Amino acid sequence: MKEPAFALVAAETEEAQAACQHLAARYRTVPVEQAEVIVALGGDGFMLETLHATIDREVPIFGMNCGTVGFLMNAFDEDRLPKRLAEADRVTLHPLRMQATTVGGETLDALAINEVSLLRESRQAAQIRIDIDGVTRIHELICDGVLVATPAGSTAYNLSAHGPIVPIGAALLALTPISAFRPRRWRGALLPNTAQVAFEVLHPNKRPVSATADYTEVRDVLRIEICQEHTVSLNLLFDPEHNLEQRIIQEQFTP
Repeated sequence: MKEPAFALVAAETEEAQAACQHLAARYRTVPVEQAEVIVALGGDGFMLETLHATIDREVPIFGMNCGTVGFLMNAFDEDRLPKRLAEADRVTLHPLRMQATTVGGETLDALAINEVSLLRESRQAAQIRIDIDGVTRIHELICDGVLVATPAGSTAYNLSAHGPIVPIGAALLALTPISAFRPRRWRGALLPNTAQVAFEVLHPNKRPVSATADYTEVRDVLRIEICQEHTVSLNLLFDPEHNLEQRIIQEQFTP
C-alpha cells in the first residue's frame, strides 16, 4: 500500500511542538499545500482548527493526541507513522451551516463541525421558538440555551447538556435544550440530517441571545437557521483498531 506524502501541523503547546520536532527529524514531510494527508498534533480543539483551516481542500486529517481529551485523535506514537497513515480508516463528516441574523439586521454565515449552540447573554432566561422544516414544534422554549449537534459533536457539548450520543453513521442530528425551564419535560429530539432548523429569539432586546458555530460567535441574534451542509466534506483518518465509530459506541458504556 502506497504511503502518502504528509505534512505536520501542531498546536502551540510545549508537548505538541516537541512532538512535531521529533517527527520532522525522523520522517520526510512536505508543505501543507502539497500534502496528501495532514498530521495534526494537539487536542480536539486543535483538530477542529485544522479542519476549519483546510475545509476547502478536503485533504484527510490524521490527528495524534498531544492534548487532553483527544476524542477525535489517534494515540501518539512516533513509530510506523507512514504505515499507519496508509492503513488508516477514513471517516467523512459534513458540517452544519449556520445563518444568523442579528437584531441590527446583519446576516452572518459560519460552519460548525461539532454543534451550533444558542446561549442567553443576560441573567434572564432565553425565550426561543423552534421551527423544523417550516413547522413550529415549540412555540416558546424558556431555557439557558439550545443546540444542534452532528454525530461527531454529539459526545462534546451536547453530551454535557444531557443530549443523546449519535452513532457516526446515523443520518441524524441531535436537538438538545440547555437547562430548559419550560416545557419542563422536553429533553430534545433526534432529527433527520436533511432537517432545516430555525430558532426565533423572542424578546431579543430584553432577553438577548448569542449563537456559536464551533468557535464563531454572533451576539444579539434574532433568527438562526441551521442545516447540514452536504456539499462540504471533512475527512478524518483513524487507526483501524480504534476508529471514531467504535469510540462513539464505547462512550455510551463509559461510567
